[in-house]
Amino acid sequence: MQQPFASAIAANRFGLGARPGELAAIGADARGWLHAQLAGEAPLLADGALRSSADVLTEALALRHEIQGARKAGDAAQLDALQKLPQLLRPVYIAEATAHFGQAVSTERPFIERLVQFWSNHFAVSVDKQLQAGLAGSFEREVIRPHVLGNFGELLLAAETHPAMLLYLDNHESVGPHSPAARRAALRGAQRKIGINENLGREILELHTLGVGSGYTQTDVTTFAEVITGWSIGGENARFGGREPGRFVFRAELHEPGARVVLGRRYADAGFGQGVAVLNDLACHPATARHVALKLARHFIADEPPPAAVERLAQAFTASGGHLPAVYRALVDSREAWVEPLAKYKTPSDYVVSTYRGLTLPVDPGHGPLAPFELLGQRTWSPGSPAGWPDRSADWDGASALMKRLEWADQVGSRLANRRDAVALAPQLLGANLTAAARTAIARAASAAQALTLLLAAPEFMRR
Repeated sequence: MQQPFASAIAANRFGLGARPGELAAIGADARGWLHAQLAGEAPLLADGALRSSADVLTEALALRHEIQGARKAGDAAQLDALQKLPQLLRPVYIAEATAHFGQAVSTERPFIERLVQFWSNHFAVSVDKQLQAGLAGSFEREVIRPHVLGNFGELLLAAETHPAMLLYLDNHESVGPHSPAARRAALRGAQRKIGINENLGREILELHTLGVGSGYTQTDVTTFAEVITGWSIGGENARFGGREPGRFVFRAELHEPGARVVLGRRYADAGFGQGVAVLNDLACHPATARHVALKLARHFIADEPPPAAVERLAQAFTASGGHLPAVYRALVDSREAWVEPLAKYKTPSDYVVSTYRGLTLPVDPGHGPLAPFELLGQRTWSPGSPAGWPDRSADWDGASALMKRLEWADQVGSRLANRRDAVALAPQLLGANLTAAARTAIARAASAAQALTLLLAAPEFMRR
């Protein structure tokens, strides 16, 4: 490790951007600063104004039922009912995203917060799908934060059984063709098509565990989708309204009966336990270890991470049985993570958060704190697909995107003007990464506002 760069790498690559005085506090023991953050429980958001997913979903599903009834009552009633759902979900999203942002800016354990964001993106749900606007934030609070310092298998099960994931990937609509519910429907001569929905099963294999090209087949996808039929949500359908509304339920009447073979292994029909058994095996599969290791190395080391580093992380995952802190420690101790100070281009979210941390800006709910994320193209919890936001520089460093950053940086500089000293801040935020050219340009700026803009526009600030 190049010692002069170590504190800046710890704060900016492993963390979320240095705050004034942070590099000095890290000092010569950058690895120790990161290791210390792994001790104890992960910080949770203790905002009493944030609602549980079950609470929000119960209300949202009741509104959906009202909307269905209003369609029969006429246009005016339908229009009034349709407006109620966004009126419920939009404030929930704003409150959750603002709390998420505020935690990133104020946290004393930025390494943990970055890991929360990494796993939230790994198990992505998108607010582009209507009900997710009210669930994406609670998914992160209820699933990712409590398990970020735990075992991967426990995190996996929590993610796949959360209502946000089940709704996002439509597993609540999946019905076994030989299930009791399907047989009853056939006897009634129901016209509605009943069958397997493969979305959740496919994404678990492709994105959440084994990864593309790991050897699973389409048959494995279909069979696994059959295994997790019945993984659903209470209250989603009026027939099941008395069963844990808004929460995960296993509906045996929707479950495809019988033993199933997934990835060459036979699983007896144990209802909900059948799916849990498959997830447990997926969680400790060597391909899952490699897939998780590759994604962590890409996020923390380089777009094309060194194979030796990936293998080291995979070994730590396997040896520890998926104990995530053991994997994180192997990451921190990897020589490759410390040798290229400017290896990663910041995503828009990283850029905004590091600006707020570096300039000690408040996250004020009354002043549209989420606007920069939309402006720069990374609206919170809106990746557009289950694959999550991309994690390579080429996905973010286009000319148009860069111009938007520069325009926003100019707005920030103009707004703060002489209330921040960019000359004094630059070495505190960038440390040894600050080049002589950037230092000179900031010092020779025509005004304090321009100096701040030049600091935020510096290539060193754009990378982590």
